[in-house]
Amino acid sequence: MKRFQIAGLPPDELNSFLAGTHSDPFRVLGPHRVGNDLEIRVFQPDASKIEIVPNRQAIGPIMAERIQRDGFFCATVPGATRDLDYHLRITTSDGSEFLTRDPYQYGPIMGEVDLHLFGEGKHWQIYEKFGAHLRTIGDAAGVYFAVWAPNAQRVSVTGDFNGWDGRVNPMRKLVGSGVWELFLPGAAEGAHYKFEIRTYTGAVLLKSDPFAFFNQHGLSTSSLVYNLDRYQWSDAEWMESRRRRDWPRSAISIYEVHLGSWRRRADEENRHLSYLELAETLVPYAVEMGYTHIELLPIAEHPFEGSWGYQVTNYYAPTSRFGTPDEFRHFIDACHQAGIGVIMDWVPAHFPKDAHALAEFDGTDLYEHMDPRQGEHQDWGTLIFNYGRSEVRNFLIGNALFWLDKYHIDGLRVDAVASMLYLDYSRKPGQWIPNVYGGRENLDAIYFLKRFNEVCYERFPGIMTIAEESTDWPGVSRPTYLGGLGFGFKWNMGWMHDFLQYISVDPVYRRYHHGNITFSLLYAFQENFILVLSHDEVVYGKRSLLSKMPGDEWQKFANLRMFLAWMYGHPGKKLLFMGGEFGQVNEWNHDTSLDWQLVDLPRHDGLRRLAQHLNYIYKSEPALWQLDDTYEGFDWIDLHDADNSVVSFLRKSREGDAVAFVVNATPVVRYDYRLGVPESGFYRELINTDAETYGGSNVGNLGGVQTQDIPWMGRQYSILIHLPPLAALAFKLQK
Repeated sequence: MKRFQIAGLPPDELNSFLAGTHSDPFRVLGPHRVGNDLEIRVFQPDASKIEIVPNRQAIGPIMAERIQRDGFFCATVPGATRDLDYHLRITTSDGSEFLTRDPYQYGPIMGEVDLHLFGEGKHWQIYEKFGAHLRTIGDAAGVYFAVWAPNAQRVSVTGDFNGWDGRVNPMRKLVGSGVWELFLPGAAEGAHYKFEIRTYTGAVLLKSDPFAFFNQHGLSTSSLVYNLDRYQWSDAEWMESRRRRDWPRSAISIYEVHLGSWRRRADEENRHLSYLELAETLVPYAVEMGYTHIELLPIAEHPFEGSWGYQVTNYYAPTSRFGTPDEFRHFIDACHQAGIGVIMDWVPAHFPKDAHALAEFDGTDLYEHMDPRQGEHQDWGTLIFNYGRSEVRNFLIGNALFWLDKYHIDGLRVDAVASMLYLDYSRKPGQWIPNVYGGRENLDAIYFLKRFNEVCYERFPGIMTIAEESTDWPGVSRPTYLGGLGFGFKWNMGWMHDFLQYISVDPVYRRYHHGNITFSLLYAFQENFILVLSHDEVVYGKRSLLSKMPGDEWQKFANLRMFLAWMYGHPGKKLLFMGGEFGQVNEWNHDTSLDWQLVDLPRHDGLRRLAQHLNYIYKSEPALWQLDDTYEGFDWIDLHDADNSVVSFLRKSREGDAVAFVVNATPVVRYDYRLGVPESGFYRELINTDAETYGGSNVGNLGGVQTQDIPWMGRQYSILIHLPPLAALAFKLQK
C-alpha cells in the first residue's frame, strides 16, 4: 500500500486518529487549507473509491487517493478555499455508490446561548438540543447528534450507518462546555446508534444516548433516531381546560397501573398489550369505572422487568415494550379525549449501574455523586444523582418538562422523595456526610426539588406534581415562597400504614386499636394529601388487599368494601392500585396479568361495582373533595365509640352541603343506632357497602331515614339507623 506524507497533517496526528485516540477530528478530517490549495480528507473503511464532487461546474470531480489501508482518503483541490461547496461520491466494497455531504465540512452548530444556559443549569428546552435530531442544513438532510461528556478523550457516533466503527464519525468537542456534537448527513429516522466514549484512562465505553427519544430494552440497548415532530394531537379541549383547573379543590380518583401486567394476551404466549391496544381497553375501563386519572408506573425505558420501571436507563424514551413514542402519545391522547388525566411516576432519586447507561458515563462520576456515601443507595444497588451539579439538575428538570411538553403528561409523581431529602437515609453512623451546617438534610436535593416544582408549574399551569414522601418533612405540598418544597400533593403514607394495620386486625380486637383510625385527622390538613393503596402494599409477601382482611371469605369482602368506602369518606384524594377494585386474590406479579376471570364471580363483581359507584358518588358530591385541605370540610360526629368500633363524621362543601359517614368495623349488626345530624329532614342513604348488589347481607335503612327532634352527640337532631355488619354508610340531607 502506497504511503506518503499528507501535506497538512503530521504523521503522529494521523496515527493518533487511526488508533482512535485523537480528540479533535475536525483537525484531521474534512477540508483544510494547505498553501494555496484545499486538502479534503475522508475516513471510510468500507469505501473502495471516493470522489470529491464540487458543486461548481467549473471544477470537475476529483478522485481521492487512499492513503492508508484502513480507509483514509485524501484529495487536493487546487486553488480552492475552505468554503468550497462539495459532495462526496462514495463507492463501497460491494460496488454500490451513493452521494453525500461530508460531516466534517460544517462548523460548530450548537449556539453559545444554549451552552451558557446548560452550564448554568437553566436550559429548560435542553431536549431540543441534545440527543439525536432530524435536521436539514443547507441541502443536506441528516441527523444532528449532541452529548455531554466533559471528561472524555474522544466521543464518536456509532451505529448501523457506519458499521459501529467508532473511528468513522468522531465528534467535535465544544471547548469549555464538555459538549460533543456532529451533524451526520444521510442518517435517517430509525437508525440505531450509540456513543462510543474513549476515557482518559484508555477505556472504550459504548453508551446509549441519555437524551434518546426511543431506545431498545432488555439485552439490546441501542438508541434509535426518532421524529417527535410528526404526531398531531387531538386533545386541545382537554389541554385548555386543564390550565384552569384547581386540582386541590377538585375530585381526583387515580387508578394506578403497571402497563405490563394490567392485562396480557394469554393466547399469544402471555404477551404485553401494546399502547394502541391499551388505548382501546384500559381507557374505556377507567372511564367506565369512574376514575379521573390513570397513574402509570415509570414508563421511561428500563432493561429489567423486575424493577417495574423504577430503575430507569433512558429518561427521555418511553419504553419500547409496548410500541413507539407516537403510539404512547396516541394512548395519552385517547385518555384526554375520554376525560382521563395521565400521571407518570418519575424517578429522579436514583438510577441503575447498567454499563450502557448513565453510570460513569464518560469514565468519571458524571451524573452520580463521586463520594459513595452520597452517590450510592446501598439498599437498592443504585446510584444517586449529583444534585449539586448544574448540568445534572438541568438534565432532570429538562426531563420533567419534556414529558409535560412532548407527551402532554398531566402530572409527575416523584418517587422516593424521602431518600433524596436526607443524607443519612438508610445509612448507619459513619456512612454519611453531614451538610455544611452539620445537619442531615441534603441541601442540593432540596434546592433541586424546589426548582423542579417552580419551573414545572410556571411553564405548564394546570399540571400536578406529587411527592412520595414517607416522613414528616414539613411543607412538602406548600409553595416554595412559603418555605415549602412546592409539590402539588403528597402521598399520605401515615394514613395508609395506620388504616391497613387496623383493618388487618380481627374485629374483636379493633376496639384496642381505635387510635389508628382517628390519628390521621390530627395532620390531615397540613398537606394536600392523596390517600394511597399503592402497588407497594401488594408485593413482597404483603399479600393482596383482599388477603389482608381477617375472617372468612364473606368477612374478607365485607371488610374490604367497608375499607374502600371509608377511604372515599376520609379527607384526601384517592389512589387505588389495579386489581384492588375487584378483589385480586393473589399478590401482584409483574410477569402475569391480573386475574380478570375473578370478575365473573359474584362477590368480586360486587366489589368492582362498589368501587365504580364510589367513584361516581365521589365525583358528584363536592362535599367529598372541595375542602380536602381544611378543617372546614370535616367534622367529627363521634370518634369515641371504641367499644363498638364505630366512627362517624361529616364531610362538607363550600355551599354548606354535608355528607354523614358512619362505619361499623365489627360483624355485629347494630340496630337502632342513634346518630347526631346538623339539620332536620330526610337523610337519603347514598352508600351502603352491605347492599346485596355489592355482595352484602342487605341490612340497611330502606333508602333513608327521617330526623327526630332528639339532640344527640352535640347535634340538635338525630336519626335512628341500622348499622350493617362490617360496613360503611353515607347519608345526605335531601333538599
